[in-house]
Amino acid sequence: MNNDIYVVIEHVREQVADISYIMLAAAHDLAQETGGEVVGVLLGNDAQALADNMVADKVLYGDDPALAEFSSDAYTKALAGLISENEPRAVFFGSTTIGTDVAGVLSARLDFPMVSSCLKIADGKVVSQICGGKIMAESELADMTTIITVIPGGYKPEEGQGGSPEVTPVSVNVADLKVTLREYIEPEVADVDITTENVLIAIGRGIQTEDNIELAEELAELMDGAVCASRPVVDQGWLPTPRMVGKSGQLVKPKLYLALGISGAPEHVEGMADAENIIAVNIDPGAPIFDIAKYGAEVDLFDLIDCLLEALEDA
Repeated sequence: MNNDIYVVIEHVREQVADISYIMLAAAHDLAQETGGEVVGVLLGNDAQALADNMVADKVLYGDDPALAEFSSDAYTKALAGLISENEPRAVFFGSTTIGTDVAGVLSARLDFPMVSSCLKIADGKVVSQICGGKIMAESELADMTTIITVIPGGYKPEEGQGGSPEVTPVSVNVADLKVTLREYIEPEVADVDITTENVLIAIGRGIQTEDNIELAEELAELMDGAVCASRPVVDQGWLPTPRMVGKSGQLVKPKLYLALGISGAPEHVEGMADAENIIAVNIDPGAPIFDIAKYGAEVDLFDLIDCLLEALEDA
């Protein structure tokens, strides 16, 4: 086993995901403790250019037509061989639908320990956010290659950007795949593109009923913004999927993100942690959303909405 830290670069449709840059930043903190290098692992087809702008000592690039789009089967096979051969100190995956799809399988297949939901590296220890962010757990690396899944919030994407690493081609085994991609289905067209809005009024379980969304819509109209939601609201069918923020939804970076009745689970935070100003409104003083908010109010969201509507209407 060597002391290098591998970071599996996540990309979709020729765009590197922000979680990849967040992982690179975290890997640098861990590499300072292990004395190894930060090594990006990029899989794709004619995708070498994606390695530009990464803060890494080098990038290992595996090219194959089967890797043109993400496939759990292809990624698992390619990475299993690469990791077994090189035995890095740790391997970072994003705590995303892509990363978790592969990390758990590799952990079981290679018999490597796995640490989930890493938020930060502190003093050589992996700090994980668990129980919806209400508990922070510290883990020490085992004396073998360790797989780590990373959540956003502890680092900013810019901390992992700006480099020009050397790219080294590597051979990968993706033969005899049982699962292959047949078609990439684009998501439904949104009535509102929340990724371009400067002001977002975000609603969660605290909105209570579908009828109450009208209050959030009225507030958004007066603030020249749009309404978005956490997953529970979308799962209820109260708002369409393109309005969902989070790991399974949209990544947004508005100037103002007003979170009404949202607890702040890691899956949601992944989509909005980089908002310029986050204001959290929740009656639970222990809600994790307060940990990332610039301002917070421990009040009933309906009381606050009434006051805001009155003030904006009189303005």
